[in-house]
Amino acid sequence: MTSTRSGERDESDEGHDPHRWWALVVIALAQLMVVLDATIVTIALPSAQRELHISNGNRQWVITAYTLAFGGLLLLGGRVADFVGRKRTFIIGLIGFAIASGAGGAAQSSWMLFGARALQGLFAALLAPSALSLLSTTFSDPAERAKAFGVYSALAGSGAAIGLMGGGLLTDFLSWRWCLYVNIPIAVIAVIGAMLLLHDRPGHEEARLDVPGALLGCGGLVAVVYGFSEAESRGWSSSFVLALLAAGVALLVCFVWWQTKARHPLLPPHIIRERNRAGSFLAMGMATIGLFGLFLFLTYYMQNILGYSPLRTGLAFLPITGAIILGSTQISARLLPHTAPRNLMVPGMVLAAGGLLILTQLTVQADYVTHLLPAMLLLGLGIGLTFMPVMATATAGVAPRDSGVTSATVNTAQQVGGSIGTSLLNTIATSTAASYVASRLRDPAQRVAVERAGVVHGYATAIWWAVVIMLIGALVAGLLVTGDGPQQPAAPERRAPESVR
Repeated sequence: MTSTRSGERDESDEGHDPHRWWALVVIALAQLMVVLDATIVTIALPSAQRELHISNGNRQWVITAYTLAFGGLLLLGGRVADFVGRKRTFIIGLIGFAIASGAGGAAQSSWMLFGARALQGLFAALLAPSALSLLSTTFSDPAERAKAFGVYSALAGSGAAIGLMGGGLLTDFLSWRWCLYVNIPIAVIAVIGAMLLLHDRPGHEEARLDVPGALLGCGGLVAVVYGFSEAESRGWSSSFVLALLAAGVALLVCFVWWQTKARHPLLPPHIIRERNRAGSFLAMGMATIGLFGLFLFLTYYMQNILGYSPLRTGLAFLPITGAIILGSTQISARLLPHTAPRNLMVPGMVLAAGGLLILTQLTVQADYVTHLLPAMLLLGLGIGLTFMPVMATATAGVAPRDSGVTSATVNTAQQVGGSIGTSLLNTIATSTAASYVASRLRDPAQRVAVERAGVVHGYATAIWWAVVIMLIGALVAGLLVTGDGPQQPAAPERRAPESVR
């Protein structure tokens, strides 16, 4: 049995909070900061590499240190939010993220930058699930909930593209360091807004942190993501990579077993047993595998093959950002109250697969307007149609005591999917390009032309894999997500009497 403390606003009244739309601005701002930081340094990476003398073998850690810490610790961050309170966790995450960003921007060595990026990921793992769970408890009316999740999903889906665009602008006009410094003013504004506008019930007194579950789950995710990231440089046949993946799978199997035995599980089994939620988690992971991998390919394609500057590359991603926002806020948000979630997810992923399919025809002289632009618009519209119902369905009907960890699971699916997509597709592209060059290089004078063609061929081959994964995601969503989505609380046990709610 739980009760609210004096001075705290009851969660059941949150849907009628007159400041709830301003609260959405605060939550969305924090989520945008977290998502775009996974990619904002991508365009700035060459400049940072030169200034800090980072080797080619180690440069991946600027991105991987963030995604490893983020994806590996999200479940723990979600349970911490349930334990100590979502608003408190949200503010702690914002402050810590700002401090880590400042340290990264001031980095004087490669390892200082790597460490700061890992700290960013740690605090992002606190921030992201608390943000999504605050959103799910703030908006209870179905129509308002759809609009709120439309805005949130637009930022979650377009944040990576916005990061690429912002990275290009900041690198060209200021310095690569401002790709990290920019988080500080954003975090300050969000902290002030959170203190004034967000309300939350304090953590449950009977809650306990599942330490063994945290070690098994986080360790398994870190090992798997690390294994995929190392496959890029070592190859899939590397004994080190295979050992990491085997250890990660073993730890995750042990984690699943332990969750059925633990008194206070980190990820309550009833959350993932619900078929709509399970389908949403899988759809999110599969959608981001193709999306994040594509951002990496297009960034290098436009700069290294087409000769775009960082600024022009960033601006070239504007259409995909606009298409995601349009799909989330103007189509999905309007249609979800009147149709089943899968009726948006499945067409959305099919549209996204169509955009990817166009990019399988990349050449060394592809035209932006006739080739890249149509693909970006289709992909963005499809992702916008998909992300909004995925997030709304995954968090619908969740008991307040589980909202943090459920939100964390959604974000985990997104971050782990993005990490796997970047590593998996990049490894496919690199190995395919090497084979292409080895089989076609006959005249040393033609080396540059053959290598450029090989790189583009590698991208196209990897994007074919992304098409297949996206279509499998559509099939999963169509089979697992039912017509109505979850309507009942995920944790039926221990419902408090009306008098204490």
